[in-house]
Amino acid sequence: MSACVPTRATDPSDSNPTRRVHPPHSPPPAPPRRFRIAGADVSASIAVFLIALPLSLGIALATGAPLQAGLVAAAVGGIVAGRLGGSPLQVSGPAAGLTVVTADLIHRYGWRTTCAITVLAGVVQLGLGCLRVARTALAVSPAIVHGMLAGIGVTIAVAQLHIVLGGTPQSSVLDNLRGLPAQLARLQPAAVSVSVLTLALLFLWPRIPGRAGQLLCRIPTSLVAVAGATAAASFAGLTLPRVDLPSWSSHALAGLPEGPLLGLAAAVLTTTLVCSVQSLLGAVAVDKLVAGRPDLISGVPGSGRSARVGRSDLNRELLGQGAANIVSGTLGGLPVAGVAVRSSANVQAGAVSRNSTVLHGVLVVIAALLMVPVLEFIPLASLAALVMAVGIQMVSLHHIRTVTRHREVPVYAVTTLGVVLFGVLEGVTLGVAVAVGVALHRLTRTRITHHEREGVHHVHVRGQLTFLAVPRLSRALHLIPHGADAVVELDGSFMDHAAYESLQDWQKTHTAQGGSVELTGRRPGTRIAEPSDSAHCRCRPWTPWRNHQCERPYTASSAGHPGASGEPGAARGPSAGRGSSGHELARGISAFQRNTAPIVRGELARLAREGQQPDQLFLTCADSRLVTSMITSSGPGDLFVVRNVGNLVPLPGEESGDDSVAAAIEYAVDVLKVRSITVCGHSGCGAMQALLNSEPGGTRTPLQRWLRHGLPSLERMADETRARARLAGRAPADAVEQLCLTNVVQQLEHLSTHESVARALREGELELHGMYFHVGEAQAYLLTGAAGGGLFGHVEAAADLPA
Repeated sequence: MSACVPTRATDPSDSNPTRRVHPPHSPPPAPPRRFRIAGADVSASIAVFLIALPLSLGIALATGAPLQAGLVAAAVGGIVAGRLGGSPLQVSGPAAGLTVVTADLIHRYGWRTTCAITVLAGVVQLGLGCLRVARTALAVSPAIVHGMLAGIGVTIAVAQLHIVLGGTPQSSVLDNLRGLPAQLARLQPAAVSVSVLTLALLFLWPRIPGRAGQLLCRIPTSLVAVAGATAAASFAGLTLPRVDLPSWSSHALAGLPEGPLLGLAAAVLTTTLVCSVQSLLGAVAVDKLVAGRPDLISGVPGSGRSARVGRSDLNRELLGQGAANIVSGTLGGLPVAGVAVRSSANVQAGAVSRNSTVLHGVLVVIAALLMVPVLEFIPLASLAALVMAVGIQMVSLHHIRTVTRHREVPVYAVTTLGVVLFGVLEGVTLGVAVAVGVALHRLTRTRITHHEREGVHHVHVRGQLTFLAVPRLSRALHLIPHGADAVVELDGSFMDHAAYESLQDWQKTHTAQGGSVELTGRRPGTRIAEPSDSAHCRCRPWTPWRNHQCERPYTASSAGHPGASGEPGAARGPSAGRGSSGHELARGISAFQRNTAPIVRGELARLAREGQQPDQLFLTCADSRLVTSMITSSGPGDLFVVRNVGNLVPLPGEESGDDSVAAAIEYAVDVLKVRSITVCGHSGCGAMQALLNSEPGGTRTPLQRWLRHGLPSLERMADETRARARLAGRAPADAVEQLCLTNVVQQLEHLSTHESVARALREGELELHGMYFHVGEAQAYLLTGAAGGGLFGHVEAAADLPA
């Protein structure tokens, strides 16, 4: 009997009941996605692999571990941390920041116990990730982190210097420094020559000039340095210690930890701390790099396109690093952490997903299995020189300048010296103690001065007002006679309850006795006036008056207008607020005097002494929505600004009846010697709209007479033989925007016909720029090609990854 049954595929109701029915009026289900690797990820993984291979061997050499351990850590960091971590483009592996920690562990406990400590550190990282405490690690002062890295860098450089000279390093920095004179007396010329060649290639390769240099610099510098030194040593027949990779069958794996329990716990804590902090800070830095890649961030707002690479999930990153350390330690590898150099190379090489990191780990596995004969040609002196250069770079001048600017040099110096002299955990502990001491010192160090000038008593409080400063504050306030005028300037950002009560009680008493009190220099958080006092505006600079949240509705008596509404709950809309009080300007000036003036007073005093010396003439529209110093991030003395309706530049010689624009141009170029002139248009320009709607003839109002200087822009836009000005990424939204763009290009041509401008252009002393600001999108565009109509391109934000 046949087992076949007729099928009725034409009737959907008779299909398999377990089959999911596609709901009506919905898009069809997406087909199952196949695993694909983008070409950008493949090329990025190769670039990262070429950097990781020599560095992994060099770091293993610097720690005293088996050289295979560096390759194991690089492979596991790429595959495990790359696949499971929360920062898709961060590359993990053996890091130079862990060199001193690992070398000390190997010296104390041996290699197999060090691997077990790595496993336990990974377990602790998994626990911390599950507790979701990753953000807490970012609370560590940057001065401590930079000091720790600098101390590790000094330790690495001093130790590797012995190998560079042909010797063997000692176990501590002091021993290495004491043994350096003897090592110099018996240096090995072959090792020194190979090391010098490696360092020379590291320094000179990125500085090759011209187009050839741009092409050659795509090859990783570390690979070029090690490969060049290896080839030179082989051709010269130098007898040197070289890389020795024993058979993988004899590779040592993790064993049971042996040693005092307290010492092992401290070792696990140190390894966990250094691995976690370095990885989490690296993930944050990678986010900054990703923000500078337009192809990795979201598309046009509102388009529905999601970001290809999102922000790092720090807790997931900690879980991924923990899993990688467990696997690496179990397989006999070095501790794993995020590596800044490789992560930066990964982003800059164009990686678009975590596949590049994983693929780089796969390439390391292939190299470790198939390239052993080639790797054994590398001289140890070349690897030592490479790692020594990395250690020197860890003492960053940029970091030193940063901690100096923030007055944290003691924290940085103590941490660095502590790591060099005692060890990583001890150095970080000392740094934390000093950081806490500095913070307490700043909190309690308050200077209070009193002086009288022209009958007004001034009390200046520098620092934070806490209960510890209340006695000194009270003594200074009681020096002010009853009924006198007093100004109390609070130059700090914090005031506790005791200081608040003391200052408020004195203010009320002094005012009741007929005196006056003015509080100045206060920042948000130090307000002591009553909330109903609308004169004390705490809104931030650049906040429009209509959005101020510190104003109270004015009654008829307070506004000074008999007809004003006295309703206490009257709404204050944009027009209502303007019509009911009319005091926005006075309140704004008062807020400036109180909040902003103390900050800029020193800079304005310098400008008053030296006179104005702007580098830029900025010619833009009179539109109230264009705040020039805000959109250019400029301050006092930076811009010489000329504003008029439509950002127009009348041609020289025309009877315009107004020479103010030409006079400003002549003064800026001939007297102020500006180096650049920018003509800035904007979206929704009312002048351009009026120009489009203008009709010939009729009454010639002052506005119409002025707008005739924009007629050449209108003619230029209508000329079909000219290429139209355009925006990068999209076409102009309408005719008004097209005219706004065209007007910028046309006014630049008008500008170049002025005698002073033409002369400065011929002499190479002046540059002209065009700019367009889209008000609704808060997006600035710069003119990149005036010839042929002009292309206005995006001005993107830049980010970099610290070393």
